[in-house]
Amino acid sequence: MAPLVVINVVGLTPRLLAHMPNVAKAGAAAALRPVLPAVTCSMQATLLTGSLPRDHGIVGNGWYFRDLGEVLLWRQHNALIQGDQLWTAVPGLRTANVCWWYAMGAPTDLLVTPRPVYHADGRKSPDCYTRPPSLHDDLEAALGPFPLFTYWGPNAGIASSEWIISAARRILTRQRPDLLLVYVPHLDYDLQRYGPAAPEAITAARAVDAALAPLLAEDAQVVVLSEYGITPASRPVDINRALRTAGLLEVYTQAGMEYLDPWASRAFAVADHQVAHVYVRDPADLARTRAVVTELTGVDEVLDQAGKAKYGLDHERAGELVAVAEPDAWFTYYYWLSDDRAPDFARLVDIHRKPGYDPAELFMDPSDPFVKLRAAAALVRKKMGFRYTMRVVPLDPAPVRGSHGRLPDLPDDGPLIIGPFDRDSYEATEVKGLLAGLARRSR
Repeated sequence: MAPLVVINVVGLTPRLLAHMPNVAKAGAAAALRPVLPAVTCSMQATLLTGSLPRDHGIVGNGWYFRDLGEVLLWRQHNALIQGDQLWTAVPGLRTANVCWWYAMGAPTDLLVTPRPVYHADGRKSPDCYTRPPSLHDDLEAALGPFPLFTYWGPNAGIASSEWIISAARRILTRQRPDLLLVYVPHLDYDLQRYGPAAPEAITAARAVDAALAPLLAEDAQVVVLSEYGITPASRPVDINRALRTAGLLEVYTQAGMEYLDPWASRAFAVADHQVAHVYVRDPADLARTRAVVTELTGVDEVLDQAGKAKYGLDHERAGELVAVAEPDAWFTYYYWLSDDRAPDFARLVDIHRKPGYDPAELFMDPSDPFVKLRAAAALVRKKMGFRYTMRVVPLDPAPVRGSHGRLPDLPDDGPLIIGPFDRDSYEATEVKGLLAGLARRSR
């Protein structure tokens, strides 16, 4: 039987599917009802386990690790997911993962996942981790090195998605796994940058559709799905600045720069698109913290323990409170009150040091007339082998035009699942069972 290929096209919605004829031919389209928060890591963990965040523990793209005293986003180890996963749902399957999250240490036979090289002199180079190791050399010889996830420039990001798709196709044709999962992130960029209805978003959808055509044409059972839909959003909510002004959030200072102090703060938020986990050290501060967050313009709900339980988000990793933004709003991670006190990483693409998600990384600072010259000079230094910093990210989040994370208000703005299915809609928790059933038939 033909292998099962599951393609995760980030941000795919019914509205965008109208511009993607190759993907549309993959099967019948059904609405996919996501979990809260509707973000990459939480949704992927739900798709793999068939359970809610209260059970699998992935409460967002990152959270406050209380035992470490650190906010950590975009961790990669599979052991962070609690519960059995799709990889072992059908005994004897030969499995492959191309860039789905929490890949490190997963029980897959074949693996490709982003893993930059951090050189001893401080430089960082894009690369990937593979298992078996020989797969790295094979893919690099055939496709070139793993590309940088490019944020800027015309049609930014498609080179990365094209490489991922080509790698998946090569693994499918040469290795013939029974189950292959592929993560295609391209739509994330321009939909957040320009909004989901912008001409640039349509162009991005068509580019992904064209790139996927060769993989979709292979001899395989194909399921295409998405984790969330991106909706128009233009109102940033500075939740941490509000907590700091209220005397609940503390910072410490080094070299004239301010850093979030989670150990000393009575309350702070880990911003994650349209959802923010608010960690409150002392229960005596819960009522005051809730009042501060509730009064913020752009906040729709503030979930306490009962509220979290309603959405299946009542896991120990979640904040004591969880804030959900209004449909056209989203949360910043900013905690400094004056830009001249911002840490140096604030102006960089630095997803691991920022204590929250920063969509401003998608932009070069529009207020800096020399920003492209600065970027070019940094690239010259990089190519010459010198250390460099790409200090081009704005500290004003106003340009952002799309976000996600809250549950969709309309089906046309939500995610999809496309394949040999006979219902109009499915819960995200049902997907593991659907895929396991198809995988059994692929053996």
